[in-house]
Amino acid sequence: MDQDTAIDAFAALAQPSRIAVFRLLIRVGPDGLPALEISRQLNIVPSTLSGHLGILKRSGLLTATRHQREIHYAANLSAVSALITFLLADCCEGRIENCSEVLCLLDPRA
Repeated sequence: MDQDTAIDAFAALAQPSRIAVFRLLIRVGPDGLPALEISRQLNIVPSTLSGHLGILKRSGLLTATRHQREIHYAANLSAVSALITFLLADCCEGRIENCSEVLCLLDPRA
């Protein structure tokens, strides 16, 4: 991931409703949810939600799949992984022993 792509992703998340949508979709996993269910769970009117979903999708953080008449949105886990990798690539100049707190967040078994 390059710096401009990372900035676009962070800009997309820099709004309360969009970060709530993103966190909900991270929580439910790769199957995602239909737009109307996202609207219901977060109490965001569908017309407003549509704009937020579009911004998150254009940033690459969400995928959209049509299931008959519904569009299901899911977190793009490979993009999330790339964003985390971008942030942590130079952590502690490669001295992994200094990054144990961060690594524990990613793998609680560590």
